[in-house]
Amino acid sequence: MKKAHLLKDLASRLYAALPKDLHTAKTDIEKNFHGILMSAFAKLELVTREEFDVQSKVLARTRKKLDDLEAEIDKLEKTSKQKTEKK
Repeated sequence: MKKAHLLKDLASRLYAALPKDLHTAKTDIEKNFHGILMSAFAKLELVTREEFDVQSKVLARTRKKLDDLEAEIDKLEKTSKQKTEKK
């Protein structure tokens, strides 16, 4: 769910929870709720699920490359050690 859609949905839910006599000010209230929620969520520095999933995949690829490089270094160190021992 996109951030904007989520915020509109939350603002609508907050509005629906208001007493019926306040519904006449619906547009103003929804705009105010939307603004307040946008401000609050901006301070939380939230990311979307899509952004999180992309970064998780990037992290997994980076982790695999790191593991591969560590294995290669270990292999090179063993080879180097064996060559030094033969001398």
